[in-house]
Amino acid sequence: MVMTANKHEGQGRRTQQQRREKTETALLAAARQLIVESGVRSLTLARVGERARYSRGIVSHHFGSKQALLDAVARTSQSGFVPGIADLPPGLERLLSLIEGYIGRLGADDSPSRAFLLLWAEAATAPELAVIFRERDERFRADLQVDVVAGMKAGTIRSTVDPGDVSVAILGQLRGLGMQGLLTPGAVNTGRLGVVIAAYWRAALAADA
Repeated sequence: MVMTANKHEGQGRRTQQQRREKTETALLAAARQLIVESGVRSLTLARVGERARYSRGIVSHHFGSKQALLDAVARTSQSGFVPGIADLPPGLERLLSLIEGYIGRLGADDSPSRAFLLLWAEAATAPELAVIFRERDERFRADLQVDVVAGMKAGTIRSTVDPGDVSVAILGQLRGLGMQGLLTPGAVNTGRLGVVIAAYWRAALAADA
């Protein structure tokens, strides 16, 4: 009987956790939609709750503040942005796959990605966002450097390149293409550019180039 009670108790906890995750997913989706539609400055916890069909109190309960909500949006909006990258070994081919896949994903009608880019642009003049995005960009550059260093060790990337310079250039290029797509929809042919830019980087980095 004790085992049965514990089993039911565990099921209850799992159900509560599932409800919490479902609510947070809905609130984050609502926040992204509002950021894309009206911008960061007009975002409020009340508007997020209204869009997600919850009360403002529910939003406050889950995130506590607008700053915490924006932090959660930033941290989840481009997580796993390029599927399959994590399964590839570090090196030149993974780096090129990331570049091509990232640019290709920019062409999708993707509210999370658009919200991320709008927040990233806003971070230049908003100290509360700058903290979030400095950390995100540092991690992205560090991941890119892992691939460059691995490629150099494997002999597939030239030993004369600077991993830090490469990571800054690639990140700037990817974010810049994303912003162009936001400002001028249709100006960035993501399917073609993904292939072309990956080829450029292969030519610039490959040891046998």
